[in-house]
Amino acid sequence: MTYLTRAGYHKLQKDLEDLRSRKHTLSSEISEAREKGDLKENGEYIAAKERLGEVMSRIGKIEEQLSGARLIEEIKIKNGVVQIGVRVTLKESGSDEEYCWTLVGEAESDPAAGRISVNAPLAQGLLGHKEGEEVEVQLPAGQKTFRILKAEPAL
Repeated sequence: MTYLTRAGYHKLQKDLEDLRSRKHTLSSEISEAREKGDLKENGEYIAAKERLGEVMSRIGKIEEQLSGARLIEEIKIKNGVVQIGVRVTLKESGSDEEYCWTLVGEAESDPAAGRISVNAPLAQGLLGHKEGEEVEVQLPAGQKTFRILKAEPAL
């Protein structure tokens, strides 16, 4: 199952339309290159076939994501509990620094924009915990302790 925001769902639909259009263009390029003769030594043909393969792979992935998509907005979000669709504010133990992350599905993960996948190690360690709790989380850099300051619906 793929969890998406409504905006993420529409973005994937748009990406799919664009890729289908690109597929059509590449198919035309392949036909034109095929008409030029010996395909073994035809660089245009080989390159277009490779690009078509990449586009087809991406189309398949997006179609799979969309077919199993569940909108985060439709999930009942419990106030004060860390789960998908929640913005969580954390404070690392022994530090004054606070972190704010929105937990989203893998397809919309963008750490630079403050959106992490619920499959990320930090999110996995926090899921199900509540505001005010201190949680030990095993991260790739080692175990860290965080206090959950806030967990509020983000979407």
